[in-house]
Amino acid sequence: MSPALTTIGFDADDTLWQNEHFYRLTEGRFLELLGEHGDRAALSARLLEAEKRNLALYGFGIKGFTLSMIETAIEITDGRVSGATIAEILAAGREMLRHPVETLPHVRETLETLAGDYAIVLITKGDLFDQERKLAESGLGDLFSAVEIVTRKDAATYARVFAEHGDGAQKSMMVGNSLRSDIVPAIAAGSWAVYVPHPLTWVVEHDEEPVAAPRYRHLEHLGGLIPLISTIGAGHP
Repeated sequence: MSPALTTIGFDADDTLWQNEHFYRLTEGRFLELLGEHGDRAALSARLLEAEKRNLALYGFGIKGFTLSMIETAIEITDGRVSGATIAEILAAGREMLRHPVETLPHVRETLETLAGDYAIVLITKGDLFDQERKLAESGLGDLFSAVEIVTRKDAATYARVFAEHGDGAQKSMMVGNSLRSDIVPAIAAGSWAVYVPHPLTWVVEHDEEPVAAPRYRHLEHLGGLIPLISTIGAGHP
């Protein structure tokens, strides 16, 4: 165990299991449904505008995405969208809420190895019921000493979580695929942050890599996390 760390936080969606993949498939289905009202790029841009606009109202998650699809369908058809199309959009949203959990490579073995020496905390955004469902179906729940499903991920959130479930941000690490939600605010709180990119990370979660930050690290996959942690000693920043 590294004396510099006592607590490790993990993001859930697209860090531990697939998530954005199902959004992309559903968006494709939505674009086909509304294809007669514009080209795919324009329709996708309108949907993204609605999603961004609605984040403050609905938060992150499938329910907000479904409502944004319905809102976009109403807008681009000037209110003439059929009840049948709305029903198909709702069915697509329900299907997303039932999708099977597909854990990503190296997840289980990494968590199992770390859980004996560190406090492992799941820190995720999204709909409470859906996140709880995915955690239960993943079979990973017993490996976490705490689970935090939060409305936002900012420096204050990480400072609170790492203080409540560990020895503070200075002795903690956050691991995730979102630069904007998992990495930049965790570093601002004073913790280590390990960016593990996912090829389908939502554009809203993009940000500049804080390459100059001494506590920032970049890994291509979770299989490199345990060797990385072993290099973090008490004398590091």
